[in-house]
Amino acid sequence: MARKASRTQWYRVDLHLHTPSSIDYHDPDASYLDILRRAEYRGLDIIAFTDHNTVNGYAAMLRQIEQLTFLEHSGRALPEELRLLAEYRRLLDKILVLPGFEFTATFGFHILGVFAPRTPLRSIDHILLSLNVPPDVLERGDPAAGSTADVLEAYRLIDEAGGLAIAAHINAAHGVMMRGLNFGGQTRMAYTQDRHLHALELTDLGKRGRDSTKSFFNGTRPEYPRRMHCIQGSDAHSLDTFLEGKNVRVGVGERVTEMALRERSFEALREMLTGTDFSRTRPYTPDKQPYDFILAAREEGATLVQSFHEVADRKSGKWQEIVADVCAFANTNGGTIYLGLSADKSQKPSGVSAPNDVIKLLQNEISRSITPALEVDLDTHEVTGKTIVRLLVPYGEDRPYAVSDNRIYVRDDAETSLAVRDEIVNLVLQGVRKNGAASPATVTGELPAVVAAGVVELPLPQDAPLPEDSAISPPRAGVEIAAIEDRGDTRYYTMHDLRNGSTVTNVTQSSARRLWHYAIRQYETNPVRADRVEWRGEIGLWRRYEKSGDTRYDLVQRGGATLRIYYGVTENGMHGPWSDFLAPEESE
Repeated sequence: MARKASRTQWYRVDLHLHTPSSIDYHDPDASYLDILRRAEYRGLDIIAFTDHNTVNGYAAMLRQIEQLTFLEHSGRALPEELRLLAEYRRLLDKILVLPGFEFTATFGFHILGVFAPRTPLRSIDHILLSLNVPPDVLERGDPAAGSTADVLEAYRLIDEAGGLAIAAHINAAHGVMMRGLNFGGQTRMAYTQDRHLHALELTDLGKRGRDSTKSFFNGTRPEYPRRMHCIQGSDAHSLDTFLEGKNVRVGVGERVTEMALRERSFEALREMLTGTDFSRTRPYTPDKQPYDFILAAREEGATLVQSFHEVADRKSGKWQEIVADVCAFANTNGGTIYLGLSADKSQKPSGVSAPNDVIKLLQNEISRSITPALEVDLDTHEVTGKTIVRLLVPYGEDRPYAVSDNRIYVRDDAETSLAVRDEIVNLVLQGVRKNGAASPATVTGELPAVVAAGVVELPLPQDAPLPEDSAISPPRAGVEIAAIEDRGDTRYYTMHDLRNGSTVTNVTQSSARRLWHYAIRQYETNPVRADRVEWRGEIGLWRRYEKSGDTRYDLVQRGGATLRIYYGVTENGMHGPWSDFLAPEESE
């Protein structure tokens, strides 16, 4: 059943602060009160003490406050001690301080665990000991913890204890996405997509463009289908910024995330980071106006995880398109639908008249039309003086979802389409696997494990083996014609979807959706000629073209006498050596 989102306000949050309880802290003479004062100066509302493999920093602050309180109650406190206690009370009334740690997992990866203030500190110590942190390391706050536990085990224990599991500075040293580590794609994917993981901490949250770390986790990358909350933290090892060799280490509150929360509490923080509204976090930049997330979304245009409808009038005939998008997003990666806003960046927002009536009608229509029941959040936002209605569609747990019982839609890049037979089978398998039941052997045969977001990757067709001795895997977007069969006067194609690895058979030119139709038409009318391909070793560029304002690529890979052709590849699918063919980004 649909519901309307609750009201929120913006809070400044830094969930990654060290204290003198970390052995590598740069200001060993700084007090916990100094850290709180610096947090106040920076305008912070919520902070977390996350010392290396220990909760001793938070515990030391509590012990000091308890000692001062005892002296006050016993009438033995000196004037200076009373002033310190009053200052603690004043600051802790303004700033929520959360207990936590920065755990060093196997291979040196860093994981943040952040907990509610009411969490017994012995329980947090027990988590660290269960993760094989040696007692002496736990006591001194040492980042070098030796042989501990796996990243995924850390996520699980933190989550099951009611905490927030956050992969620390993933794109920097000791981060799970750090470059130069020879890990397989499935391992790297699991480290950033695991269901027990709540957020990713980035050091370039404000960066835009195809190379920004955040762009990998917005739900459009085929190898990272689960959309993730991305935040930033200071990782402060001192009160102020200092140089550590060639690296700049920022001070308390100098790299902050603003979060839209219903209140200043751990519960509200956890509710936001486990929800599907990804507009509720943004990098805080004091010298700049906060960006409008709706206009920023339109800059990206229609994608796998967002769509736009300028008209939201039932009489216009667009109503069913909106409901179809809801169904498609639930059957794919989830997504956001904006009403009263065209995807055309040159068009001003038209807005929605009587938005409350539109929300009520949509709630009823979604509840009546889509089966099984699907919970969708709806709310309103003001953009350039116009009211926009927003629908937040979750990743569907009970797929396949259907409109009017028999129309099953899926999202294919920026388009919503009716699912074909093999896609429906794939959705059924996802639903079966998600609910923990054994898949019917007559349907699945031998399938690889379901990935973290629930996408079933079917084996590559036998008709299209990888080129022999190839070290370069295919692109992660686009489509490949894997096999062709003529039956009478009709030609049937087997299409290999490079985004999710699925294989769809019995596709004809008349039944093919847009990308498939494009691939078939190119195959029939513009066959690849190896002597005209722009080769770079075993891979090559055949064609670069524009579609809906985005650049797409037809790519080729050879192995011996075999040519594989990948049609309509988006830039999100261009990984490794394939990225050499990307068109240069326009400067802003």
